[in-house]
Amino acid sequence: MSSNLDAKTVQSFGQEWTRYDQSNLAEAEHSEIFELYFAIFPWQHLPPDAQGFDLGCGSGRWAKLAAPRVGILHCIDASEAAIAVARKNLADLPGCQLHVASVDQIPLADDSMDFGYSLGVLHHVPDTQAGIRSCVSKLKPGAPMLLYLYYAFDNRPWWFRALWRVTDLGRRLVSRLPIGLKVFVTTAIAACVYFPLARLALILEKMGCKVDALPLSHYRSRSFLTMRTDSFDRFGTPLERRFTADQIRAMMHNAGLEEITISPTLPYWCAVGFKK
Repeated sequence: MSSNLDAKTVQSFGQEWTRYDQSNLAEAEHSEIFELYFAIFPWQHLPPDAQGFDLGCGSGRWAKLAAPRVGILHCIDASEAAIAVARKNLADLPGCQLHVASVDQIPLADDSMDFGYSLGVLHHVPDTQAGIRSCVSKLKPGAPMLLYLYYAFDNRPWWFRALWRVTDLGRRLVSRLPIGLKVFVTTAIAACVYFPLARLALILEKMGCKVDALPLSHYRSRSFLTMRTDSFDRFGTPLERRFTADQIRAMMHNAGLEEITISPTLPYWCAVGFKK
């Protein structure tokens, strides 16, 4: 039995991807978000017909755009419900192989993968360092690993961090609600907080103002579907950890990665390293 997962968090993500399966996400928005996360990923470094893994694949939203670029993509998630959604979304991509497994039980041979990525997942497990180490163990020497971990607002002012502490109290309460009420509350947050702040940032940007420092400004051109999904993701998840860029670099180094690059742009923090 896995020791590096939180059962309630796995259940929450299964509920999220079942309800918000991303099948209605506009292609242009999907591609734009994908490119933001993969901006520093060294596609050119991969061999022909590369074989790799998507750890915590969820609905398959990243795999849908990554799989056509490689040979075989192993899509792994601890939630059976999430894998069921991914299987539907990735049905037209024969190179995707789906697995129900936790990060400490990845069903791949050590030193066998040409690449790996895990986006928005390993900050939701009890031991993030052990999770990174487990992923790296599956890579061939020299293979790249892309990570996205929630940032600890280390590049933000004090008031931004204080605002997060308030919202985190809300997350601790909302994440305990039954699913129906959780959906209602997180949808209300998306409608009453995300949407107005995001569209205000869009208006200010069109007026020539710099808006990147404003809360939720990165949603200014996003659909309400994305806002609803991310609101559920943010407030509905029982276990969440955050890390500074220095902490992420140290964990990646300790897991056996080198030549580590952390992207200086949103989303914070995306990082890539190569197995020693």
